[in-house]
Amino acid sequence: MAEGIQATKQKILIVDDEPQIRRLLCIALESNDYKVIEAENAKDGFLSIAMNHPDVIILDLGLPDHGGMSVLNQLREWSSIPVIVLTVQDEEQTKIRALDGGADDYITKPFNTGELLARIRVVLRRSGKTDESPVFKSGKLSVDQNTRTVKVDDEEIKLTSTEYSILALMIRHAGCVLTHSFIIKEIWGIHYTENYQVLRVHIAQLRKKIEENPSIPKILITEPGVGYRLKVMDQQ
Repeated sequence: MAEGIQATKQKILIVDDEPQIRRLLCIALESNDYKVIEAENAKDGFLSIAMNHPDVIILDLGLPDHGGMSVLNQLREWSSIPVIVLTVQDEEQTKIRALDGGADDYITKPFNTGELLARIRVVLRRSGKTDESPVFKSGKLSVDQNTRTVKVDDEEIKLTSTEYSILALMIRHAGCVLTHSFIIKEIWGIHYTENYQVLRVHIAQLRKKIEENPSIPKILITEPGVGYRLKVMDQQ
């Protein structure tokens, strides 16, 4: 029976040169029924990816043989495996570069293991999204992606075409940080990547329609200096 359970476990690859961090992560992940693979540098990390085909990679940026950003860029040339960056580097520009470079999420050390586990669940849901219901729900917000129907507390809300496009983009990446430039490029095109004010105006209008209190948003969250995150709230 143990072998059958083992076969269904999702695999998490930790690429980090700090033994104590790997040990902490192993305890947290294995106690939540994940199979853990460890690598202490970029070379071993790439080898583990090729041999073990992990479901999620937790990547430190400060590796001894290659910068984590270089690892991320190389990985994204041939793989779409979800990557969560876990690092001491908390500068806004570093976060933006990592997220724009293909990271699915970014967490700084020291970190809360409960939050990390929640972020892992989010990227795992995203990676298998094709089997999910077309109806997205978060708190009182409900979006039927087949009919483009948006409801708040069961009351239909009318969105402009641009507002819906932004919301649909956030839903496709629900739970993860999207940078300002990524959202603008996806919605308006590459030539508008510096026009942050346009995005802020549309986000403000969208919050007025989907948030209970737009000045204290609970669904469409601001990541200061970086971008926005659509929070997935548990359904009661």
